[in-house]
This record gives sequence, structure tokens and C-alpha cells, in this order.
Amino acid sequence: MKKTKLKDLPSVNKVLLYLNKSISLHEDYLKNLINEELIKCRVEIKNNKLSMTTDELFTQIVNKVKIKSSHRLINLINGTGIVLHTGFGRAPFKSRTLKNIADRMEGYVNLEFDLDSGKRGDRQLHLQKHLSSICGSESSLCVNNNAAAVMLGINEIGRGGEVIVSRGQLVEIGGSFRIPDIIEKSGAILKEVGTTNRTHLRDYDKAISKNTRLLLWVHTSNYVVKGFTHSVSLKELVSLGKKHKLPVMVDWGSGALLDMKSLELADEIPVKSIMRDKPDILTFSGDKLIGGPQSGLIIGKKKWVNALQKNPLYRVLRCDKITIGLLEETLRSYRSNAFTKDNLSLKMLTTSRNTLRNRGNKILNYQTNKKIKELGMKLKNSKVEAGSGSLPDNMIKSMAISFKPRLVKANDLSKKFRSGSIPVVGYVSSNIFYIDLKAVLPSQVTKLAQAIKEI
Repeated sequence: MKKTKLKDLPSVNKVLLYLNKSISLHEDYLKNLINEELIKCRVEIKNNKLSMTTDELFTQIVNKVKIKSSHRLINLINGTGIVLHTGFGRAPFKSRTLKNIADRMEGYVNLEFDLDSGKRGDRQLHLQKHLSSICGSESSLCVNNNAAAVMLGINEIGRGGEVIVSRGQLVEIGGSFRIPDIIEKSGAILKEVGTTNRTHLRDYDKAISKNTRLLLWVHTSNYVVKGFTHSVSLKELVSLGKKHKLPVMVDWGSGALLDMKSLELADEIPVKSIMRDKPDILTFSGDKLIGGPQSGLIIGKKKWVNALQKNPLYRVLRCDKITIGLLEETLRSYRSNAFTKDNLSLKMLTTSRNTLRNRGNKILNYQTNKKIKELGMKLKNSKVEAGSGSLPDNMIKSMAISFKPRLVKANDLSKKFRSGSIPVVGYVSSNIFYIDLKAVLPSQVTKLAQAIKEI
């Protein structure tokens, strides 16, 4: 093979001219991608690691730029078993749901326009009555995530004063979201009470002073403390708040609109039941157990919800039309004690092991005996987490296909699956590669079978 020299490298304009015939993108973007490949080639040439003809080199650069310039956000098959996977966008959506949104969002929408009066409207009104009715609250508000909801609530109610929280509730979630940091950034002062494992009502009572603005109760939805423990119930804290004329705010974390125990998932109390204790404000995520888009949902007393909406921070944190549309579709999937098949997250979380076993056998039957033997494929019982810090003390029954290939390492096989035309992401444990079926969409079963066949 001919030794490649620097003079063999094509010019940026030559590659660009060729690509413009098949790719319609901003030329400056394409130029950057071309330059990236040319820089890599120069390094390889200087290190004597590149040997190909001028035509081969040109083709290689063109192909790599084509790959890099394709859509960055793409569909994949989630073989981790984690339905609410933060890395994969948490709650998944059905294509029908997205089509409903696309049809209604084409062109212009009445986001902030009252069709009856012909005057400026309020974007929250598209969801307010619906969400409040389901949750049993006076009013409601949505912002772009639960961290934003918590920050907005503390900023409005607790700013400039003390916010009292139990030490056992100073949670941290993914992305370094910490309650103490949020309180500080919200302009309030954290006042810790109790200990990590035991906090009593008297601890709150003793801590209350003229500087106290808010009592904060945080649901430890992403971990469990067991053993010698004691915590103050929300009902007790609300009573204490009334005694001292202090508002009580709840960060309910994952949130749920249905009784998870009735769905055989976990003993997770729905927000409507929590609201019976009458906290002033309660916040929770819309993209976890709810099954909606990334959002933070705020419910509670109208007085405080209105105050939060008037806060300047609200405009910074408010949801756009797409999020509101998806939230509306999500809320429409709920019934009094059930959900429709349009709520894909709950549908997948509650899919039985037997159903998953049937899907696994279908995938195996699609393969040749040679392929099964070559990849060391077996269908096994498994258990998975819901994901995103939801239901931390509960493992959900599932099925997984294990791979113990003879000729390739498990990590290399994992990379091969991720590099396919439809990326398949599984996990490696004890040198065995697994594709769990819990989070594989029913519409993806045949695609997964084909992806395995092509390995």
C-alpha cells in the first residue's frame, strides 16, 4: 500500500463541494467537521500510521463526515432494563402520542391566547384544572423540572429567612442536585434539625424562630434508611406549621398519580393521598413515574401557587408549548384508578415476566442455532430498577438475554451492539453481556431480533 503524504490530503473545498451534492447543512458546520477529519489524518501521516491511495483517503474523509453530520439525537433500543433511564430521556413516548402532538402543534397554537375573549391568555390554563383535579389540589403550575420547582418554591417563600429541614432528608440526586445547595441558591438559609436516622417533631419546634420562613419536608424517593430510625410525618409537620403560622412545602421527588402498590410495583403513595395532609405546596417530577416529558409539577393552595407564578424566576423556568402539549397527552392517559395503553412508561413497568419471556423466545427463535451457539445466548430471569431514583427499594421482575460469546469479549460485543444501524445498549456483568427486555418497546422486538442476527 502506498505511503500517504500530506500533499495527498484533499482540500476542504474539494470535500465540501462533493458533500454539498448529498447533504443540506450549514457550510460552516460541514467545514468544521471536514477540518476535524483532516487534522486526524495529518497526525496519522506524521506518525506513519496512514497508508492508502488518494481516492481511498478522500472516500474515508467523506464517509466519516457523513456519519458525523447525521442527526445527533437518534432512536435506540434500551436493553438495560431501566424504563426511566435518565441517559435515554427518562419516560418514553409512543409514536401515536408524538403524532398527536405534531398534528396539533403544526403552525401556530393558542399557547397564550384566549379564543373566547380574543385577548392574551395564560399557558398554565391548558393544564391547571386537569392536573389539580387529578391531584386534589386548589391550583397547579408546571415548570421545566422538579429541581426548578423546588428552587422556585423556596425562593418565593423562604428567601431571606431560614428553611428548616430534617438532616435525614438532605437528599442528593443525579447531577449533583443537593437540597442544601438549592436552598442556598434560592436565597434562603438552611437550618438542619435532628440526625441522619432520627428526627422528632420537637426538633422542628425548638428550631423555629422569628427568622423561620418555611418548613420543608423532602421525600427520600431515591434511597431508603432502615434500622433504628424515626421521622416526622407530613401530617405532624403541617400541624406544627399551622401552630406557628408557617407554610409547609413538600418535595415529593418522583411523584406518582396512581397507587404503585395496586400496580404491584411498590408502596409509593400517590400525590393525591399526600395532599390530604394539606401541605401548602407540593412539587414532583413529570418525567418519571408520571410518564410525561421533562417537567416539574407544582400543586397546592391557590394563594401560594399564584405567588410562585408571579415570581420573576417563573418566567425563566416556565415550560414551552411542546412540553405543555406532551403533559396534556400524559394527563389524558389517566383514569381514576388506572391508566391507558398510551402511557408507555407505566405499560412497560407493569409488563409481566411471562409476556417478556414470550418476547425473548420470539427473539431466540429468529436466530439460527449456529448464531445462538456462537454468541452463547440464553434467556434468563432478571430483576431491574425503575430508574431515575424512582422506587429505590423495589426490584421489578423481568427477563434478559445473556451473551457469552466464544470468540469476542463481552465489552467488545457490547460496543458492536451500540455501533449498529439501530444502537442497542445493554450492560456487562461478570464478563457476560446482557440485553434486558423490560425497557425494550414492543414495536422494537423484531428490530432487536434483526440486530442480533446481524452481529
